[in-house]
Amino acid sequence: MLDRVSCAARAGVDFIQLREKDLSSRALEPLARRAMEMVKAARKTHGSRTRLLINSRTDVAIACGADSVHLQSSAAGEISAADAGAIFDAAGVAQPIIAVSCHTEREVLLAESEGADFVVYGPIFEKDGTVASGLSELARIARRQPASMPVLALGGITQANAAETIAAGAAGVAGIRLFQQGDMADVVERLRSLQNGSPQRRRDTEGKF
Repeated sequence: MLDRVSCAARAGVDFIQLREKDLSSRALEPLARRAMEMVKAARKTHGSRTRLLINSRTDVAIACGADSVHLQSSAAGEISAADAGAIFDAAGVAQPIIAVSCHTEREVLLAESEGADFVVYGPIFEKDGTVASGLSELARIARRQPASMPVLALGGITQANAAETIAAGAAGVAGIRLFQQGDMADVVERLRSLQNGSPQRRRDTEGKF
């Protein structure tokens, strides 16, 4: 996993989400520290601007010097983006990037109102029996007005269908398998090429590890 984190950072993925939900804080913190070391190394040697987000754990993110957290929606019982921002502010962390996973329009609007920097919305395409939101719903949410926050597409995203999500209005894509297989630099380059003609004000890719 750490090898893929290093590859993703060197390839210039915008965000890496460390998702090890089942690990204790004692086990997660050293893993997050190693991942952050790799991200920093890629910044130094490759000019990478990759940010490392820790899944839900603001305490671990602060302890290991990660860029911030990726939360579940506060509608599902997670702390809000505003509360997470206050925690980082109290710890002296400047300009944390706070992302939120959303599955409904209500959750997207809630995250936006709470000050999230971006949301990952899905699943867009059916996968493993999940009910897909679909491209039309993605388009409606991504193109809402007024919109102050980018929406990334998640769920069944492949190199073959990623262009459809960008055309629908997504600011970028997120994925697990998408970034776990094949040559990372090639995957990122192909995704970037899909976005070249997009009018979106922000174009992001997020790998989940």
